[in-house]
Amino acid sequence: MSSVTLKNVCKKYDSKVVIDGINLEIKDKEFVVLVGASGCGKSTILRMIAGLEEISGGDIFIEDKKVNDVHPKDRDIAFVFQSYALYPHMTVRENIAFGLKMRKIDRATIDKKVQEAAEILNLTDYLDRKPKQLSGGQRQRVALGRAIVRNPKVFLMDEPLSNLDAKLRVQMRSEIKKLHERLQTTFIYVTHDQTEALTMGDRIVVLDKGVIQQVATPDEIYNNPSNTFVAGFVGSPQMNFIDAKVENGTIKFANNEFYNDKYKDLTNITLGVRPEKMNTNGDIKFSVAIDMCELLGSEKIAYFNIGNNKCSAKLPPDFDIKDNIELSINPGDIYFFDANTGKRI
Repeated sequence: MSSVTLKNVCKKYDSKVVIDGINLEIKDKEFVVLVGASGCGKSTILRMIAGLEEISGGDIFIEDKKVNDVHPKDRDIAFVFQSYALYPHMTVRENIAFGLKMRKIDRATIDKKVQEAAEILNLTDYLDRKPKQLSGGQRQRVALGRAIVRNPKVFLMDEPLSNLDAKLRVQMRSEIKKLHERLQTTFIYVTHDQTEALTMGDRIVVLDKGVIQQVATPDEIYNNPSNTFVAGFVGSPQMNFIDAKVENGTIKFANNEFYNDKYKDLTNITLGVRPEKMNTNGDIKFSVAIDMCELLGSEKIAYFNIGNNKCSAKLPPDFDIKDNIELSINPGDIYFFDANTGKRI
């Protein structure tokens, strides 16, 4: 079993709280993605699990063993860095084998493990090359190979694809996911890229300012966000948020209104609508003045205001964009949030 559990884990730098008492259980063989904006604390969490960063409070368990004071090399984890962290003077073969040599593993075993990793990662033809002779994707595969040969309990990956171009990122996403399925080991993956999170993770942990906002499957995160932060962070363009008032169950926004007695005791709420749910077939119709339009091949993104709220709509590529267009929303496609706390209601 290679589960990882964080219990009330905190991290402070002097008086600044970076991680604020988080609790998280990661199951054996699970692929969990930590996602959030830069500075939210996701990489700090990864480094604390690895033992590269001391915790200020709480406990970390790997396989039910408390590892707060266990040295990084004794935690049986493998860390894949954003910068690859390869030795430039060593060949691919030597880079992959380095960790095993430091553990005094016999030469025959090292050669076997390196060859197996190279075959898994399609690096067999590059074993005698130096890192400078490789592409970015190949270097990242070498870094993965160095982790694979150790056969660790847990793989930790800190934004491993951020230095690659868009096309290569798509390819490597698929390769890492296949690698996880093949190795059947626990993966904890950090990224700021929501697409990586949605396509790779069994579960996603959404973080903001050192606090977990929601832990759920990709489908649950996208379709049932717990608050406006999660709803706005996941999705491109982000969810539209519209200020609304409630009067005896009648919800009013801009020059529109509809009835929903579920919220009749409230006065101010925030409506959330995904851009793809703003179309021409809904029951709630309204006219908007277009500020800008982007053609993205398979779709058009129209930008406009509803009241004082900046909004967008995903439309068919052949949609006729004029200065003013009529759009609509179906009541069933609207999310309702508390205007003060941002929590889903």
